[in-house]
Amino acid sequence: MSTAVVNGVSSITNGIANGVHVSNGIANGTANGANGHTNGDTNGSSPEPVGEVPEDANEHCPGPEAENAGKADACDGCPNQAICAEGPKGPDPDIPLIRQRMESVRRKILVLSGKGGVGKSTFTAALAWALAADEELQTGIMDVDICGPSIPLLTGLDKATVHTSAEGWSPAYATDNLAVMSIGFLLPSAADAVIWRGPKKNGLIKQFLKDVAWGDLDYLVVDTPPGTSDEHLSVVQYLAEAGIDGAVLVTTPQEVALQDVRKEIDFCKKVGLPILGIVENMSGFVCPSCKGESQIFAPTTGGAEAMGKELGIEVLGKVPLDPRIGALCDEGQSFLDAYPDSPATEAYLDIVQRIREILGDA
Repeated sequence: MSTAVVNGVSSITNGIANGVHVSNGIANGTANGANGHTNGDTNGSSPEPVGEVPEDANEHCPGPEAENAGKADACDGCPNQAICAEGPKGPDPDIPLIRQRMESVRRKILVLSGKGGVGKSTFTAALAWALAADEELQTGIMDVDICGPSIPLLTGLDKATVHTSAEGWSPAYATDNLAVMSIGFLLPSAADAVIWRGPKKNGLIKQFLKDVAWGDLDYLVVDTPPGTSDEHLSVVQYLAEAGIDGAVLVTTPQEVALQDVRKEIDFCKKVGLPILGIVENMSGFVCPSCKGESQIFAPTTGGAEAMGKELGIEVLGKVPLDPRIGALCDEGQSFLDAYPDSPATEAYLDIVQRIREILGDA
């Protein structure tokens, strides 16, 4: 492992060690806060909520950023109780540093899906390749899929490492205008498992946001793991002050995927994350030779189109299956550059154009 990587790993380790002390402080603060709220309730007074209270919160909500959020008596039965209980609490001294670092990033887009295996990372890479195709645009990918980082391989950077400078960690570059940061750059081998609990994941995500020298970016695309857990909560909270422009939700046509995407939509609503739209990936198979289309994953309940209509969310586009996408991903090359006439490439470009239109950039 290079010296730079060793320093990077040491930085993570030290940060996590400090995080343990912070956790102890939070635990003590939580206990004290809980006692304070209990005494306040006993005396007939309710403290002011800490943070923005969700619209569907219970009466006397302590606020999502309160030390006893999700644990107070007033939280019992609240639909937001689990999210509030698991999220980081109290003012974070690193938030101003993250906000300062993110001032040079114009647009921040999250790629989400409650379901694994729907091609979320593949879409993230394609979205970034498409944006970076415009040489006037500076684009970045932040890979927060801590346990399953795919972005290094998808961008041809599986041999890259992290370097440090006076400005912080330097991202790796797939092209002159496409910067990438991933935990994959810190691992000795792509086969090494990352067996971390929430606090360690949160610590690394925080470092990606405040310590990486992204420079001036037009777009930062954040690739997330499946679900609605630590990584998602951390990114949303850490970027709250810097501002997130919106989320793109990726699904496949079948109901087993749509069920989990509905959970992701509910998550976005509860944490106040704007949804730019839905992308239906693997939407039919288009033969590269005859261009004939077949339905591999049948949309038995109407697919993304029906779900979008039901929930009032725009379907940004549908990307058909093309076996060449997987082959190019394994080689770390841009499918859009290799097969510009493919129906899948046309779908990708239409989706990117629509996202830019929604953001007011086109």
